[in-house]
Amino acid sequence: MVKECMEALADTLFEGKEGQQLKQKVRQIPLSSTTTTRRAELLSEDVQSQLDSAIQSAPCIALAADESTDVSDNAQLLVYVRFYHEETKTFVEDILGVTALKTHTRGEDIYLAIKEMLTQRRIDVKMLSPSPLTGTVYDGKRKGAVSRLKEDNPELLSYHCIIHMSVLCSTLSEHHAEVMNTITKLVNFLRASSAHQHRLLREFLAEVDAPANDLLLHSNVRWLSKGKVLARFWKIRKEIKDFLAQQKNHKAHVFLHFLEEESNMDTLAFLVDITGHLNDLNLKLQGKDNPVCDLVAAVQSFQRKLDILKMYLEQDCTYFPSMKEIQEINVTAHSDFIQKLIENFKARFDGFALGDQLMLFVRSPFFVKNVISFSKEAVHMYKWANAQALQMELLDLQADVVLREQCESSDPVTFWLQTVPKAKFPVLNKVAVYTLTMFGSTYSCESAFSTLNIIKNKYRSQLTNDHVHGCLRIALTPFLPRFKRLAASANANFSH
Repeated sequence: MVKECMEALADTLFEGKEGQQLKQKVRQIPLSSTTTTRRAELLSEDVQSQLDSAIQSAPCIALAADESTDVSDNAQLLVYVRFYHEETKTFVEDILGVTALKTHTRGEDIYLAIKEMLTQRRIDVKMLSPSPLTGTVYDGKRKGAVSRLKEDNPELLSYHCIIHMSVLCSTLSEHHAEVMNTITKLVNFLRASSAHQHRLLREFLAEVDAPANDLLLHSNVRWLSKGKVLARFWKIRKEIKDFLAQQKNHKAHVFLHFLEEESNMDTLAFLVDITGHLNDLNLKLQGKDNPVCDLVAAVQSFQRKLDILKMYLEQDCTYFPSMKEIQEINVTAHSDFIQKLIENFKARFDGFALGDQLMLFVRSPFFVKNVISFSKEAVHMYKWANAQALQMELLDLQADVVLREQCESSDPVTFWLQTVPKAKFPVLNKVAVYTLTMFGSTYSCESAFSTLNIIKNKYRSQLTNDHVHGCLRIALTPFLPRFKRLAASANANFSH
């Protein structure tokens, strides 16, 4: 306001070029850090107000919740919300809230934190549709957060994050885990035990023109880390053996002996190939705005692929290129591992909350043959649904040739939200919207945690934990570019 008055004063007192120059200098006067912060906060509050209004008008909402503890032992709970926006006819996915868990991270503490978020945003628990939850959020039969939420809303359906479930299915057996741990220790020995040795390794790889110029460090919290570390090591394994042979310490010779064992290399080759297949699945499951039906379909496809992988492993290793480089292959042990994978995926996913007919209906309603079975699954899932209305509407839908052609050329979200007339198929449309509202995973939460860690690591010398939590509403909303500009302009006065 003061700057605007100064510009008006320049117009009144000066004319021509002199007045224009003075106005230009006034405009170049930077705003104070508090003014910049206040503007960003006003923008954030306005977006939050619009989000709250849209949530209140939504037919239902889904939550994705996850808890994480960073390297500074600070625990945070982050919750994302997804709902159907009637005005824009799109699904909106945004952050609902983030809070610090200052002492305990028990299910009871998480439940109270989620309840406080819902209360502050005036959201009724009965609006919640099926939601994926992971980590501590999902633990506890009586005192877990999910159990407590179900006491408030008995019809609430919850399920574990599909990505985390797939990761849990791929637990290594004792022998395979031993080889994996040894490779991890070897990588740490070459890369992290000594900076001098790491420099020697990189120089050696450059001299021998190796396929890669360095090894990758393994991190358990990164989904793709295991497969990438193994693939990189396998690519330069011969060069690593030559480098270890030149070292004079005892530990290097122990690792060299490990790599010279044919059985160990056989297991390593198998791990390289099987983790590669698992990483392909994980990549398909990642990403925002992925409907839960697509994620479950990807998992079901992988389950069928495992049978093919097992069959070819026992024949000519068609899908295991690394194992083709090994002379002696322990087919039995590796085949048992794949069989265990098959059993793990079957145990975790065959009883998934969504029925096969219901998921088929959302993705391709014209391929639903058993109308009765579909209506039973839908009524079991949504107590408000009427079986007879669902059956009649589905038969009418399948008889519509125009809609059939449009369904083949569009994705499920576009088809149900923009193509199918809601007035003609009200019950079917409602079932589809409720199902598409569901999160498939907590990928959004994981991405937000990564963003938070980047910000904290970049400004670690300037930020306290309270500053981080105070800026989260800006940093993790669509104002992230503004937040970065604010950080750049604030410099040493970043605490403002």
